[in-house]
Amino acid sequence: MKYLNHFFLIFVLTCFSIVSATAQLAQMKAGFANPSDKYKPGVYWYFMDGNMNAKTITKDLESMKKAGIGNLIFLEVNVGVPGGTIDFLSEQWTSLFAHAEKEARRLGIEITLGIGPGWTGSGGPWVKAEQSMQHLVSSQVTVSSDDHKKIVLPVPAPKKPFFGEGNLPEDFKKQWRAYYKDVAVLGFPDISSVKAISDYEEKALYYRAPYSSATVKPYLAEPDVKSDQGKGIEKGKIIDLTGKMDADGTLNWTPPAGKWIIMRFGSRNNGAITRPAPVPGLGFEADKLDTAALNAHLDAYLGKIFKKIAKPDSKSNGGLKRLHMDSWEMGAQNWTANFRQEFLKRRGYDPITYYPVYSGNVVGSREESERFLWDLRLTAQELVLQNHANHVKQYGKRHGLSLSIEPYDMNPTADLDLGSVADVPMAEFWSKGFGFNSTYSVIEATSIAHVEGRSLVPAEAFTAQNNEGWKQHPGSVKNQGDWAFAAGINRFVYHTFQNQFLPDSLKPGATMGPYGVHWDRGQTWWSMATAYHQYITRCQYLLQQGRTVADILYMTPEGAPHVFLPPASAIQGDTIGNRKEYNFDGCSPLQLMKASVKGKNVVFPSGASYRLLVLPAYESMTPELLTKIGELVKQGATVVGRPPLRSPSLSGFPDCDKKVLALSETIWGSVTKPAAQTKRTYGKGTLIWGGELASRIDNLYPRYELTADILKSENLVEDFVADDIRYTHRTGSNWDLYFLSNTQNKPIKVDGRFRSVQGSPELWNAITGKRIQLNDFKTDHQVTTIPLQLDAYESCFIMFSKENKWLASKTKKETLTKTLVTLDGPWEVKFDPKWGGPASTTFDKLSDWTTNKEEGIKYYSGTAAYHKTFHFPQANLKQPIYLELGKVKNMARVTLNGKEIGIVWTAPWKIDISNHLQAKNNQLKIEVVNLWGNRLIGDEKKPEDGIKDDKWPDWLLNNKPRTSGRYTFTTSKQYNADSPLQESGLMGPVTIIQETIKK
Repeated sequence: MKYLNHFFLIFVLTCFSIVSATAQLAQMKAGFANPSDKYKPGVYWYFMDGNMNAKTITKDLESMKKAGIGNLIFLEVNVGVPGGTIDFLSEQWTSLFAHAEKEARRLGIEITLGIGPGWTGSGGPWVKAEQSMQHLVSSQVTVSSDDHKKIVLPVPAPKKPFFGEGNLPEDFKKQWRAYYKDVAVLGFPDISSVKAISDYEEKALYYRAPYSSATVKPYLAEPDVKSDQGKGIEKGKIIDLTGKMDADGTLNWTPPAGKWIIMRFGSRNNGAITRPAPVPGLGFEADKLDTAALNAHLDAYLGKIFKKIAKPDSKSNGGLKRLHMDSWEMGAQNWTANFRQEFLKRRGYDPITYYPVYSGNVVGSREESERFLWDLRLTAQELVLQNHANHVKQYGKRHGLSLSIEPYDMNPTADLDLGSVADVPMAEFWSKGFGFNSTYSVIEATSIAHVEGRSLVPAEAFTAQNNEGWKQHPGSVKNQGDWAFAAGINRFVYHTFQNQFLPDSLKPGATMGPYGVHWDRGQTWWSMATAYHQYITRCQYLLQQGRTVADILYMTPEGAPHVFLPPASAIQGDTIGNRKEYNFDGCSPLQLMKASVKGKNVVFPSGASYRLLVLPAYESMTPELLTKIGELVKQGATVVGRPPLRSPSLSGFPDCDKKVLALSETIWGSVTKPAAQTKRTYGKGTLIWGGELASRIDNLYPRYELTADILKSENLVEDFVADDIRYTHRTGSNWDLYFLSNTQNKPIKVDGRFRSVQGSPELWNAITGKRIQLNDFKTDHQVTTIPLQLDAYESCFIMFSKENKWLASKTKKETLTKTLVTLDGPWEVKFDPKWGGPASTTFDKLSDWTTNKEEGIKYYSGTAAYHKTFHFPQANLKQPIYLELGKVKNMARVTLNGKEIGIVWTAPWKIDISNHLQAKNNQLKIEVVNLWGNRLIGDEKKPEDGIKDDKWPDWLLNNKPRTSGRYTFTTSKQYNADSPLQESGLMGPVTIIQETIKK
């Protein structure tokens, strides 16, 4: 009987699992057709130094809602626009923010708020010098017992601010120069013959340059044990003279025989200020290692805002939901008031003996000094994570808010560790060809999210510099956007939607100086953006379901700072390079400590699972991390990499090195590098190392093809294979979902090989919201092969589900296209005279507006409506009939017989009109919109009447008519009269086609 009960229980659980999977898929289908607001894209909503009012705040938010924007990041900056009348954080300002927050609640738009003024950092004029980011600086004098002179130690000078003294307003420059606090005085015999550590300013965290825009090391080399540069300062001869110095620097001490170096150490402000903050928000950056300083800042800034708004409502889709730490651009700090105590507690030894190393001196040996610098950076990282990032996170939680972090650029910590603190790790990418290459941050943020199990991975999207000039639009960003989706991003936050505080008659309107793609209601095409945003929303909905599939896990080295870069050979292409057949993620050692092994896979509590763990080509590792790796191998993991030979730290030195060597010999069997690639079984797992894995290193790791060959040898087939198609793969309990995107600006036909046999395949089209059963496929063991046909830059999802049980077709089907009607001859075209075009004209044939002799058309920017009447007496309506537009610059809205059919913004440039045709007198209207460039170029031939000497023009200030004859107005000049015009209008040919299936 008990066996029957057991069978019954299994039967019930199986049925429940099937029902659950079916319900999940039904929910995904419904969500795909009509995704909720939380899956919509967002914008950076920038305000410009006091230029703000309630009316345009509401207009901006309502235009976002209408266009399909569901969330925003609120920031105020000072970039290239004359200051306004609303002082930052004044009563008026906080009232206007409260108005914005209330309106966002009404409209269901989610707000994320930066934790300080400007676009980065946490600081302001309320941050006192002693609460600011600190450096330990020093001065030194050489003395001798023979001198018999009074010893006066000079006050150490501050380090120059990373962005220069010119970046500091005069009052802050005075405070920066004035602030000083003594820390210690040390003396030691002169050993001037020892070569100093040349790059100490980087290694001691005085400076950390922006990785995105400067030549800076992504990581620092491990402590060097091979360079023999002589003995340094003998630790036993260093004397602590701190208590012997008077306030004026007089040292009450008589040196012993010989020459002595006396170093005075003190704390100085590092010169970092809020940037580019509105003028009333300029101030020092708060200490990133001290919770008291951070609390004072948060209370002065966020506390003031919280008093003005209603308590965040978890039941409401809109309003304030999250705090935000944008890209780290404050530089580094290496000191705080209790740094010595924290260092001693965390590293187990007193750092005071090594203070001379801060300024490049060698104490003990070069290796010992480098190890101390490693410990210094690790301690600073731990304090940033605990006392800054985690503290902000807990502060937000107390107010019902989550935290997003962009963990990169001048970050003095390891990017993956800073980002893993976030509820929402965030990336950044620039419009290709219009700025920096920060795609590494996409790899980092998606890795963090996958390992930590964060379902939401946003990116500051398509930002740009001053040569963008309103050139970007939905069609132009589609290929790069699809790249971002395939790379793991699943929410776009367009940079930027500039608050349009100017009158609606002045367009394109306000900009954030020369920066950002213009994704705001001042755009010509904004009224047509809804269709594009719906595509993005559907993609983002699906890409937030389940978890991402990746086979390779690259572990970064320990320590800080660190930018995770996978092997370049694992990416195919340039700025928007694509993953190869086996996907990968990166993880930090801190994250790896949470991993375990299931079967042969390294798994995390999030469910993330990896077949291969690849170690960096470093010779050092702490005993704690090495112990963890040994445990993973013993449990069944496959690890690629060499055995470490020593610790990078002084903690526990020299015993720590003995522990590392002993552990390596136990786990690897030997620490002698084999000439050929070697496998070793340890416990249930495998270690692979030597040969080309050691000699062919690419960004710290073996070249991709070497790890790919290991996976193939383990009988793990490639996740996806198809020429010219990028992909990402997400999975649930009973389904596999692939996102595919054609990387070519032309149609392609190719067979795609998918590592899934979960069920029969179905194509989900995110532009139309339609799902199409695929019958032309074949399965072979782990692989399903499907013939794919994609138009230029076209994308789709392929869903495999156990619910899908139809059989593959035995005959190959082919889609045939037949042209039924070509709509040639004259078109009536109506322009908007407000922007210089004729109210009505006739085009004998479709052509580019810029070739027209009439200046009002040649330089026109905006929407023009094409009208034509045509007959359509017969067709086989069993198959869909499409209107195909041919060449369009840049978007089009189609109306047929008074019914709006839809908006076309990308290939294939066609729309289904089957249900709206009539036999005679079909009234067709095609509204085509171009970009702002042509009208801006035409206006450059007219007298200048814009901002001059950082002042608004008199006609604008005094509400007088313009006399220049210009149609446009903007706060950023990005064209001149000789700039090339941009192709515009409907160029066709416009045809009516029918697609039939040939069997």
